[in-house]
Amino acid sequence: MIYRNVYLHSIHYELPPVVVRSSDLEQQLAPLYQALHIQPGQLEALTGIRERRWWQPGMPLSQGAIAAGRKALNASGMAPQDIGALVYTSVCRELFEPATACRVADGLGIGGDALIYDISNACLGVLNGILDIANRIELGQIRAGMVVSCESARELNETVIRRLLARKEMAFFVRSVATLTGGSGAVALILTDGSFDIEEQHRLLGGAAQSAPQHHELCRWGLKNLDADRFEQFMSTDAVAVMHNGVALGKQTWQRFLARLQWQTDAVDRVVCHQVGSAHQKEILTSLAIPVEKDFTTFSFLGNIGTVSLPITAAIADERGLLEQGQKVAFLGIGSGLNCMMLGVEW
Repeated sequence: MIYRNVYLHSIHYELPPVVVRSSDLEQQLAPLYQALHIQPGQLEALTGIRERRWWQPGMPLSQGAIAAGRKALNASGMAPQDIGALVYTSVCRELFEPATACRVADGLGIGGDALIYDISNACLGVLNGILDIANRIELGQIRAGMVVSCESARELNETVIRRLLARKEMAFFVRSVATLTGGSGAVALILTDGSFDIEEQHRLLGGAAQSAPQHHELCRWGLKNLDADRFEQFMSTDAVAVMHNGVALGKQTWQRFLARLQWQTDAVDRVVCHQVGSAHQKEILTSLAIPVEKDFTTFSFLGNIGTVSLPITAAIADERGLLEQGQKVAFLGIGSGLNCMMLGVEW
């Protein structure tokens, strides 16, 4: 995929107010740790995550997405009627129907001729949304579009902690560690054809994608049927297999990405990866021969926020002056399924 007329503008985000430390979760899990003889501090030691954020109980997902969307509109100086498509791309959605995008669009005053819909593809959702809007712009269907997402880890983590305390099984704890890394947050970004008078814009050059759907059982999050009228959230992750197969898929995608954009590894100035944890970061950077100083991470204080991990990390890197005008920046995304997508941006 190659783009000639697509520009990415400032990425805006909303962070939840509740800070949850890994030590806080371990205090809740104290009976489990005692039963299994696990020393406190293991959660941070295994993942590199010291804290993450949660929304207040019961907060609608659309509220976070609307807050981020308003920031994006205000920063760009664009009016709601300038947005030709709004796509909501989170793993977490409010209802099976209608699309959560509808409630977000209503909150932002977007409607009329605008296309409004949801996209779901595990942690790749935002990148898929960028791709979808970019295609519409390149085809001349719209001049501008918005991608929004809001993730919440509170409810799933509270469910998993209750089940861990009830079962006190080491095998179940191992499968649940990935769940305990989850954080929350919301993001919004606007893409245009460059015809708007916006000071900050970054050219989307293109990218590459690869899939390995034979690994779709490795990480699953959904509803478990307890009886005729009761359901419970569950998440099960084979973290070792996900990392091993994900890194292999990442290497394949990286080679296609470099060839498509006619880049060399040494010419890439910055990379922004999906934020999983310290072990994953080390493995993926080593496998792609990318120096660690070209990367920037947020997982230590935000955890893994699913679809919004990568764009929020890019936004914070930009705020800190780490992304400079003219730099070649690579967004490296991977999601359960397994799917991998890498996008190149001239910052």
